[in-house]
Amino acid sequence: MIEPLARPLHLVLVSPQIPPNTGNVARLCAVTGCRLILVEPLGFSIDDRHLKRAGLDYWDKVFLRLYPTYDAYVADYPEARRWLFSARAARTLYSARFEPGDHLVFGSEVSGLPSEVVEGGTGAPLTIPMLPERRSLNLSTSVGIGTYEALRQIQLGAAAGQA
Repeated sequence: MIEPLARPLHLVLVSPQIPPNTGNVARLCAVTGCRLILVEPLGFSIDDRHLKRAGLDYWDKVFLRLYPTYDAYVADYPEARRWLFSARAARTLYSARFEPGDHLVFGSEVSGLPSEVVEGGTGAPLTIPMLPERRSLNLSTSVGIGTYEALRQIQLGAAAGQA
C-alpha cells in the first residue's frame, strides 16, 4: 500500500498516439495519486472509447491537464524538476534522485521525445536500461517503470526521514 504524496508526481505524455497506452497511464495515475498531463498533438480524441476503456472506471479519479504545446506546459510549470525519459539518453533512471512533485516526461510511441525537448534544457534526460539493439519499451510500460522507481525512492527517503 502506498500513501498519497503531499506533492504528487506529474506524468507528462508528449504527443501520445495510441489510446490504450494513455488509458493505462491514466489508470496508473488513479491508483498512485500521480497527476496526468497530456501535451498535444494527440493521436486520438480524449473522448476515444479505447482510451476510456483502458482507464476503466478510474477517469473520475484522475487529475488531467491538457496543453496545446510543450512550451505552454513548461510555461505553466517553470520551476518543475523534469526527468525526460528517452531511449537515447546516457544516464539511467537508477542514477536519478527523485523527489515529491517531480515531473516525469515521456514522448510518443512512434518517435519518443523530440530532440529539441531532450536537448532543450527543460529537464534531465534519463533512460530505462535495455539490451542492446532494441529500440524501446512500450510507452505505458516505461511510464510504469519510471513512476514506481520514483515512488520507491521517495518512500525510502520518507522512511529514512529525508522527504
